[in-house]
Amino acid sequence: MSRRSLVKITLGAVVLGALVLALGCATKPAKAAAKPASATPPVILPPGPPPEKLPRVMLGIDVLEADGFKAVAGKRIGLLTHPAGVNRRGESTVDVLRRAPGVKLVALFAPEHGFDGVVKAGDNFKDTIDPRTGLPVYALYGQGLEKSKAMVKGLDALVIDLQDIGARSYTFNVIMSHAMEACFTNGVEVIVLDRPNPLGGLKVDGPPLDPENISGVGAYPRMPYVHGLTMGEIALMTKNGSAAISSLKLTEAVRAKGRLTVIPLRGWTRNMRWPDTELKWVPTSPNVPSFEAAAGYAMVGLGTQNSPWEWGIGRDYHFRAIGFPKKTPDEIIKAMEAYKIPGLAFVKRPGTGRDGKPITGVYVEITDWEKWHPTELSFYMHKQAAKWSRLNPFAALTTEEQRSFRIHVGSTAWLGELRRAGGSVDVASFLKNWTERAAIYQEQTKKFWLYPWGDSAPAGPAKK
Repeated sequence: MSRRSLVKITLGAVVLGALVLALGCATKPAKAAAKPASATPPVILPPGPPPEKLPRVMLGIDVLEADGFKAVAGKRIGLLTHPAGVNRRGESTVDVLRRAPGVKLVALFAPEHGFDGVVKAGDNFKDTIDPRTGLPVYALYGQGLEKSKAMVKGLDALVIDLQDIGARSYTFNVIMSHAMEACFTNGVEVIVLDRPNPLGGLKVDGPPLDPENISGVGAYPRMPYVHGLTMGEIALMTKNGSAAISSLKLTEAVRAKGRLTVIPLRGWTRNMRWPDTELKWVPTSPNVPSFEAAAGYAMVGLGTQNSPWEWGIGRDYHFRAIGFPKKTPDEIIKAMEAYKIPGLAFVKRPGTGRDGKPITGVYVEITDWEKWHPTELSFYMHKQAAKWSRLNPFAALTTEEQRSFRIHVGSTAWLGELRRAGGSVDVASFLKNWTERAAIYQEQTKKFWLYPWGDSAPAGPAKK
């Protein structure tokens, strides 16, 4: 401001003051104005924590909590779960239910790999006490149906919260089937807290399970190896499906009386793969530490079944890399690229050998999810193994090894033809047949779908 402006403002203020004084003298005296209160300085609060960024998908346990635990209130419950049984904040379902008002969590149940998720695949384990909660932990894996029935007696409901990976031979769906049978027989309600299928709800692929191959690694007849269902949907199919697809060996009267409640996901749609959910992956078993491994399990797991092929590059890349005895990465890449398998690429990557030394192996990349047929690679691995071996390795399998191959793969016809034709086996004809049958299975199981292709998922529990 200039000095001249300051002078003008000062003179104007003097004139205005004189005028006000003159007017005041010509009127009655007024009451003195109240003394203005001193201004309170503004309170400046420290910045608060940023808003919690939660995944877009609410898991079954999240929905149960948001609904005030109505489905379990006032009930004595058992919980079948594992380390991947967490809410979207990463809190254990065990802890969420223990603090739930009006809920009595009285027992824990463990699937394959144990309650802590560290037991080697296929190994049995014993009942124990959870040291953190003091609750009994019953081993459902490897137990007969009669023992399972005894375990659930005294419960009002068994809550099941298991993260599946979308492949038929991953035994959690089998354990759920046995648990449902035990509960229905004893009049115990089953409550399934649903979780996403990591591969999405649209992919169906691979050989159906022949009824004669039903076992502890496959309980659902005609189910393709990649089934495209959530655990909640499988539970609905288990209870309400026809004998052709349901695994329950119960009379219709017992099955009809069985009580099943599925607490569905919110925000999940069938076209969502695991990364789309924004959820953190928790290892579902020792060899499936990531979503990448879950996708690889469906892709190369059958290829390594009773076969010279191995998965991984030493200690790295669970189910995402492949190796063959005495074959270099370049030889493997050349052989597998010759099959022109859609949606895949084979690249060399470094890894760490079992001896701790650096090695190089072949990593399998999924380059086009839409073109990718998850199990296709495994059957070309079988074909190539027969080509590279002096004697057909599948023709030399023992009776027990043949059974192991069949119950995992599911198809008796495939093993028979592989043993007969070896490296000349016609993979394409089997793939075509399996694709057609998988499409029929998907159409027949749509009645059990809880989630649409897109948009939003249902909000309320499904009772059947």
